Amino acid sequence: MNEAKFVDSESLGTPENIANSDWIVMKFGGTSVSTATNWRNIADLIQNRLDDGFRVFVVHSALKDVSNTLEEILESTSSEENSECLTKLKQQHYDLADALEINGSLLLDSLFQELEELIARVQLLHEVTHAPNTVVSDTDYINPSELGTLHNTDSFEQNWKNSEVKGYRSVDNIRTRARVMLLGEIMSTRLGASYLDSLNIDVHWQDARDILKSRMRAHCSVAQSYLSATCDYEADPAMASELSNNGKVILTQGFIARNAHGDTVLLGRGGSDVSAAYFAAKLQARRLEIWTDVPGIFTADPKLVPSARLLVSLHFDEAQELVSSGSHVLHPRCLPPLHQYSIPLFIRCTEAPHISGTIISSMTNEMGPQVKGIASRNNLTLVSMDSVGMWHEVGFLAYVFTCFKNHGVSVNLISTSETNVTVSVDTVDGMLAGGTEYSLIKDLQLRCRIKIIRNCAAVSLVGRKIRTILPRIAPAFEVFEEEKIHLVSQAADDLNFSFVIDQEQAPKLINKLHASIIRKFGGDSSFGPNWEELFQGGVTEIVREPPWWLQKRDNLLDLAEQHFNAYVYNADSVRNAANCLLKMNSLDRVLYAVKANFNTKLLKILAEIGVDFECVSLGEINLLFETIPNLDKSRILFTPNFAARTEYEWAIENGLQVTLDNLYPLKAWPEVFIGQKLFIRIDPGQGYGHHEHVKTAGLHSKFGIPSFEADELLELLNHAKAEVIGIHAHSGSGILDPENWRTIATEVIKIAERFTTVKYLDLGGGLGISEKPGDEPFDIDKLDETLASIKTAYPHYQLWLEPGRFLVAQAGVLLTHVTQVKGKGDMRYVGVGTGMNSLIRPALYGAYHEIVNLTKVNEPPTESVTIVGPICETGDRFGSDRLLPVTEENDVILIANTGAYGYVMSSNYNLRKVTTELVI
Repeated sequence: MNEAKFVDSESLGTPENIANSDWIVMKFGGTSVSTATNWRNIADLIQNRLDDGFRVFVVHSALKDVSNTLEEILESTSSEENSECLTKLKQQHYDLADALEINGSLLLDSLFQELEELIARVQLLHEVTHAPNTVVSDTDYINPSELGTLHNTDSFEQNWKNSEVKGYRSVDNIRTRARVMLLGEIMSTRLGASYLDSLNIDVHWQDARDILKSRMRAHCSVAQSYLSATCDYEADPAMASELSNNGKVILTQGFIARNAHGDTVLLGRGGSDVSAAYFAAKLQARRLEIWTDVPGIFTADPKLVPSARLLVSLHFDEAQELVSSGSHVLHPRCLPPLHQYSIPLFIRCTEAPHISGTIISSMTNEMGPQVKGIASRNNLTLVSMDSVGMWHEVGFLAYVFTCFKNHGVSVNLISTSETNVTVSVDTVDGMLAGGTEYSLIKDLQLRCRIKIIRNCAAVSLVGRKIRTILPRIAPAFEVFEEEKIHLVSQAADDLNFSFVIDQEQAPKLINKLHASIIRKFGGDSSFGPNWEELFQGGVTEIVREPPWWLQKRDNLLDLAEQHFNAYVYNADSVRNAANCLLKMNSLDRVLYAVKANFNTKLLKILAEIGVDFECVSLGEINLLFETIPNLDKSRILFTPNFAARTEYEWAIENGLQVTLDNLYPLKAWPEVFIGQKLFIRIDPGQGYGHHEHVKTAGLHSKFGIPSFEADELLELLNHAKAEVIGIHAHSGSGILDPENWRTIATEVIKIAERFTTVKYLDLGGGLGISEKPGDEPFDIDKLDETLASIKTAYPHYQLWLEPGRFLVAQAGVLLTHVTQVKGKGDMRYVGVGTGMNSLIRPALYGAYHEIVNLTKVNEPPTESVTIVGPICETGDRFGSDRLLPVTEENDVILIANTGAYGYVMSSNYNLRKVTTELVI
């Protein structure tokens, strides 16, 4: 196979004993081991190492999403849901076994039987339970007198004291959790070893727990010891010698180990990276190769910043800062063992082994000041401690940090003043869950006043000698002008500079910082190509049909001769997208969210093929009646948000189905709804989507009735003598995981079961599309399967979806012409004939749209450019660092996926004309 060569170890500052080792450790992630195609790549990679004379130690994870499914099972109280999850889990493993042509039943049946027995035990004894959720705002001052009332329960303190991390209330519970989670790794490695054996590769299946032993940590809770353990990793020549006698390839599990009592322990989520590093250190391996679904560490998350550049080489210190600051490619705990022994780490992509990826080692040629990356770490909680008495008080800080130590809470960032100390705590691994937060606050309040600030993110600039280049990059900090900064921290080793802000603002700020810092100062040899350059043809070699706009290129160029700027919609694309949904067996009704695109020709097409409509304003409803005069009113669902009373009255008078998304209308105008059959929009509790502004659920979203208002809702409906016939929920836009709709359905059904009159469950829209070259399309079949399982369990409900963007986004392109090209330092700008007045999504959401030079689409892309419009605003840009052919004035530029929220959000800003719409 076409695989990039590895750098010689001696050039990476590797000690002689490491450079001459004949062991190589290869770790493969869950995505890498989940398909037969990837396993063929893995087998080739292993064979290449064997052909080069190495011994190979393979570590790999559970199959993709299996650990999540096992956690769902542990947290569920429904035997029916558990049965569905188990069926899905079995099918996933058996399907892979069939694809690999090995006997899945022989390998796995006993393991599934063990899993079922463990789950039955959990169900019977209710071993996995959760402490009550704290109902406090994101920012709360907490006084000792409040501690007994936060949960409206007399037993608050006892509940929390009895709770362990993530709510597990006994050592047996935690042991059971570890035993359940362990099986995902065991099952996947049984399949992997059997497949390699079928190819006549000399492989030995090894239980990782016989090698890795966890160590005791002071001030560590029982749950942390079992679920986020650490292990010794001293060099072990005897172990290496023994393994040498077991075969040329050793295959084992990540994520698991044993403690001194012989119990299974876990190394925390993402712990397979850590396992691989432990094994590499014990074996004194020549190198560790981590094979994953990305080719390395980038200057930012490519999903947020498509122009992010691959970091070709990093020193251990730099890599540690990046992964600790939020880069999710590696687990932060995997680097110290490698650093200690100077074992180089290579990060590669299983599906694209020809890309050389990122090398992390003890050597670096870039010692000058440099920002290497911008990372974001979410789910932080700030603990702010105020006390006038701390002024010159000897031992105050010692007391504070002893409290954190005694409760097993690790602190990330620290900021101090004369009367305040503020620290950040990462809550992802349950650091402040259960009774920990309660008891920590109680101890701290003996000396100071506590303020808790939740849902924060740390945005960090990571690199070398950042202090010396602050004056140069200071203008970039203007992006924080309108954001509240809770904490600023500069690392003592001068490797990072961090800002803690509200989590919802992080994606926007990362985009802006990357555009103004990395592009401008990122020119040395550490920086490789960006994502677009690496994957111009997609990650895999799957051949897909070209987009419609390439198939109709000549037609579009003709239209561009007639119109300087134009939105062009392809009618067949709309029909195809609609038919994908209409053919789903699980759906009873599809409604189009008219706000996405109200082009009258497209509305007629959707109506003709059987799609109904969801409207949010009287204007949309009137447009439908004008466009389709004979449209049956029952095909319209009216879902206003904070609308005037007159809109509800008009809709009811005209016989339309109305949705209420808060209690105010029922409280203030109950007479309007007397005897009405209503839909109720609830808040499912958690928002999802490609940007904070499109997340439509959660405390910070204005949409929906929260579940804790259900009792009051019932009273108001009874008072108005109104009935609920439908429950609606929507969590956001641009969601690619079909399981999202299972989550929504679960929340909707909880409310629906309280109303005996409910017939319809509207699960909202938000189905994502392929945004960038190489993106996988949304899996409609998996969504149909997911919804079918819900329908089977609750056959008395009809299921509805109301997509907008999914139906029309890919049908639309924005055509414009190049007006000017301009060089400015190392920046190259391509100016076009329209801007954010026609398409505001990039400026408003940081949205990515594929951009091509349609005139020269067959020429090789050679220039990295930023495409901007004529609007007098710095934010008037369609894309940064995009790869285009040499582009000239009058070339036709096409911006793809603009059929949704393009024309409908346009304006005459700067008195520039709204772009023409055409349908072909």
